[in-house]
Amino acid sequence: MYPMDYEEFLWALGDQTTMKLLKSCFESRKPVGEQMNRRLMRDFRLYMLVGGMPQAVDEYLQTNNFRKVDAVKRDILNLYEDDFRKIDPTGRISMLFDAIPAQLNKNASRYQVSGVLEKERASSVLELIAEMKDSKTVIAAYHADDPNAGMANHKDLARFKLFLADTGLFVSLAFKDRDFTENVIYEKLWNDKLGVNLGYLYENAVAQMLTAGGNELFYHTFLNEKTRRNHEVDFILSRKNKICPIEVKSSGYKTHASLDRFSEKYSGRILEKYLVYTKDLQKDGDILMLPVYMVPFL
Repeated sequence: MYPMDYEEFLWALGDQTTMKLLKSCFESRKPVGEQMNRRLMRDFRLYMLVGGMPQAVDEYLQTNNFRKVDAVKRDILNLYEDDFRKIDPTGRISMLFDAIPAQLNKNASRYQVSGVLEKERASSVLELIAEMKDSKTVIAAYHADDPNAGMANHKDLARFKLFLADTGLFVSLAFKDRDFTENVIYEKLWNDKLGVNLGYLYENAVAQMLTAGGNELFYHTFLNEKTRRNHEVDFILSRKNKICPIEVKSSGYKTHASLDRFSEKYSGRILEKYLVYTKDLQKDGDILMLPVYMVPFL
């Protein structure tokens, strides 16, 4: 079953108006206001914690208890594991799945298969990755070797990142081997005390929302020849024979060095540039700085 998208989650909470308001603000490029942004971010952080799986949402509505919601999500993850063993009795799919949070936390330029399955390379597990994608439990973002409107023709199947199809499940999987009381993500994220080292949660949430909008996911890494520094654009969308690069921040930071360097390198190909973060909508030159809850409108 597909997880609820953010609008469907708000509907479940009895909110029928917020997304209409946000769409109007996005289209007119108007900020919502600092106080409203704080409330909207709190609502969005709730979505990240609970997720969109109907059983987990129903448990939250019935109990308002994160511990009980987490137990529901762990049951779902156990069902996934059972299904993975049916598909692949060797257990390799399960290992690849369980390692997704740790792989994203490394902030590497790709999913490092050899770090999970000894002596295996990405090229040797493409069939397993395809099985995981077909199960709708994960989302794959592929490296666009030549970022343009035809990225699907230039993706590297052996160079990818994996995300969970539901960010709520991602939260539980990240602490799968610990008791709920040790899961600091719930407390920190709910109270907006998320450390930089937990920023991969926002990246997973953005991947989930972009996928719900019908987008195939691509990213791009490149070397700055002058500084010899590696840069990465988290997501690239194809629009009107052009591309729209997206840089994701887990905070209100407004720096966007990778987006700037990417824009310099591929200036003739870009339609719009987005920095997704936790503050209110604003412009920084030709970059639209977008609160994460407006990602569904991209």
